[in-house]
Amino acid sequence: MTATPKQVFDSVERTQESFEPMTETTRAVTMDKIAALSKRRGIVYPGSDIYGGLANTWDYGPLGAELKRNVKNLWWSTFVHRRRNIVGLDAGILMHPRVWEASGHVQNFNDPLVDCKTCRSRFRADHLIEERLGQKAEGKSPTEMSAILREANLRCPNCGNPTLTDARQFNMMFRTMIGPLEETGTEVFLRPETAQAMFVQYKNVVATGRVKVPFGIAQIGKAFRNEITPGNFIFRLLEFEQMEIEYFVKPEEGDSAFEAWLSDMRGWLRMIGVGEDHVRIREHDRDELSHYSSRTVDFEYEFPGSMGWRELYGLANRTDFDLGQHQQFSGEDLTYFDQAEDRRYLPHVIEPTFGVDRTCLVLLIDAYDEEQTVDVNGKPDTRVVLRLHPRVAPYKAAILPLMKKPELAEVARRLFDRLGEEIEVLVDYDESGNIGRRYRRQDEVGTPFCITVDFDSLEDHSVTVRHRDDMRQERLRIADVPEWLAEQLR
Repeated sequence: MTATPKQVFDSVERTQESFEPMTETTRAVTMDKIAALSKRRGIVYPGSDIYGGLANTWDYGPLGAELKRNVKNLWWSTFVHRRRNIVGLDAGILMHPRVWEASGHVQNFNDPLVDCKTCRSRFRADHLIEERLGQKAEGKSPTEMSAILREANLRCPNCGNPTLTDARQFNMMFRTMIGPLEETGTEVFLRPETAQAMFVQYKNVVATGRVKVPFGIAQIGKAFRNEITPGNFIFRLLEFEQMEIEYFVKPEEGDSAFEAWLSDMRGWLRMIGVGEDHVRIREHDRDELSHYSSRTVDFEYEFPGSMGWRELYGLANRTDFDLGQHQQFSGEDLTYFDQAEDRRYLPHVIEPTFGVDRTCLVLLIDAYDEEQTVDVNGKPDTRVVLRLHPRVAPYKAAILPLMKKPELAEVARRLFDRLGEEIEVLVDYDESGNIGRRYRRQDEVGTPFCITVDFDSLEDHSVTVRHRDDMRQERLRIADVPEWLAEQLR
């Protein structure tokens, strides 16, 4: 009798010991492992790779593009499609230069830069103070940071010489020109955030969108920052993608709206499967608040290795700062007339900000697991698993003929086509290599279910479904697979 998938793969996994989920003391993940896995499995590649790369630029490969799309689609359906008072916007990257004067970015969007006179390396002064000296730098001026560095006689982290310059402000916006000639063109900026377009178009949305306060404008889009020290894989990039909402409320309702969004952001992390053990909420001190904010909290994630706790998402009460500034600089009346209360006011704004790239990075880190097993020869082996939530996993399932035989491929291909047509999700098809190795490949990219067509399928019209997380297998009728898979994804 021909072996079933369970019998074949049991020869690989039959001696596997029981295991407990990774604890903090046994957390196997490192940034190097994530970067290596990402390149090996087509999740993220170094930018311009065949030319030796371009520092801190990365390209999403076939599976990374699907992961990223799943995150964005789920966010949009959660915060826009399922809410009656939030509408979408897709604004341009280039905006009138006065926008950035009004927003304060020309004056305030700066990082404190220090140079090494010996090796010409550049560093952020606040990062040097925090990471090398263990002191808090938020809210300190470049003069104060320079004094701290001089007193500590801090040496250049790159060459070791005591030749660091004083700190000076460095504006992080990328500049470009509109026009055929640089000397006669208009200088504009690549947007450093998506928020300002939502403030600039606020009046048009109110006039055309049939919205009433409280309401929100949502946008997903690229932003660009000329970071001094980007790095840590896709954590800090020169170009990145944001998912942002500007939520307009009555001035007196800002505090309650803030708390509601705090809860909603927690719910989003649970929805995409990020464990709470490595997430915390940090309130900004008064001296580190941005110029536009009356209150800000960061959702921080505990990254592996020396990175430690770093910002994942932000939530800010921007008050009426932005609308007030744009009203002053543009000369347009941006007040809102509340018919129910017969009064005019500038709405206050609550801003939940979600980074797409950091979300993808945290999903990969949080899902990464290693299980110690043995191979068919009894030698120690490691099973690498990405325990991605099915909502965000690139492949929702994989169709695997047990062997590369025409009669099995015919059944498998029909099922593959049915899944694509009936539930419109991405499903992989793989018939190369032994079944055990194919299971492992799917484990590494986070595929939650492997559906194997064997010779018994030709007789009983059923398939074997293998569950990624516990390797449990069950038999399922082929006719029931689309409905079953759709239910699992819900």
